[in-house]
Amino acid sequence: MDVKLPKKGILLIAEPSIIGDLSFNRSVILLSHHSSTGSVGFILNKALSVTLDELVPEIKVPFKVFNGGPVEQDNLYFIHQSPQLIPNSVEIQQGIYWGGSFEKIIDLINCGKLDQNNIKFFLGYSGWEADQLEDELAEDTWVINSDFKVEEVITYPDNSYWKSEIKKLGGEYLIWSNAPENPNLN
Repeated sequence: MDVKLPKKGILLIAEPSIIGDLSFNRSVILLSHHSSTGSVGFILNKALSVTLDELVPEIKVPFKVFNGGPVEQDNLYFIHQSPQLIPNSVEIQQGIYWGGSFEKIIDLINCGKLDQNNIKFFLGYSGWEADQLEDELAEDTWVINSDFKVEEVITYPDNSYWKSEIKKLGGEYLIWSNAPENPNLN
């Protein structure tokens, strides 16, 4: 489960020691791109109070929108499991895709062919410059998980996803799964 080299299609699970970082404390991030020039990912478990229909008036369904990360938070991004319906999708790993025709997505949502079980929206993304993510992994800021359920990436709705992933790590992480978000308030 724990690999030290980043690659697209893995989960980055925030180490319990990341306290006070509003973006990354208790985050689970899907790494959607990784190369020698940098990395891009989306925080999967931090829902925002705004819904998709509030951001895109053409959409008539109130999908949840998640905080994808601190970079370009005025831009909307999405991952999905429907490349056969959404042209120009990019495969992240088997069963998970990034991007594609947004005009087609509007139509598919409004006619009920896409729902929150097969697409997830984000404002912003998480980004790392060349070697930055490798440095953070060497500093034990993140734990890598490449053995996860693809469907949970889309459907897990909230911050309990971090707790669930931390529990799976076992060992010393089990105690952290029940710790308060800020141990100083305990």
